[in-house]
Amino acid sequence: MYRLLFLAVLSTLVISFLGCSKAPGIGGKASIKGKLTGRFYSDMQLTMLTGLAALGDENVYIIYGNEQTFYNDDISTSYDGSFEFNYLRPGKYVVFMYENCYPCSALQQEKLFEVEITEKNQVVDLGEIILNKEQ
Repeated sequence: MYRLLFLAVLSTLVISFLGCSKAPGIGGKASIKGKLTGRFYSDMQLTMLTGLAALGDENVYIIYGNEQTFYNDDISTSYDGSFEFNYLRPGKYVVFMYENCYPCSALQQEKLFEVEITEKNQVVDLGEIILNKEQ
């Protein structure tokens, strides 16, 4: 009788602890931030540099986990190129944005950053990210 009761309590505890693990995504206190800067060129071949400037109103995308192929959320950069994804739980994420590329078939390519958040209140700073852009 006690053995059966012990197994029932043990099973309940194991199931409750396994059921509490949360997947990457919103609902936490961590964040990922960075700042986009454009390296501007005056030609399609990206050989004639005209200067550097902050990339305001540029889309930045995030994938919750690293096994998906479609993004879960996106955000536009501020006037100074800064962005921040807030309220994330611990887990793996992919942050990406697009830059011009020559001779890529679509004339643009993704710039990917794989990020792992390991603590509840962690702030991951990707720093300054420089993207090639045609004027």
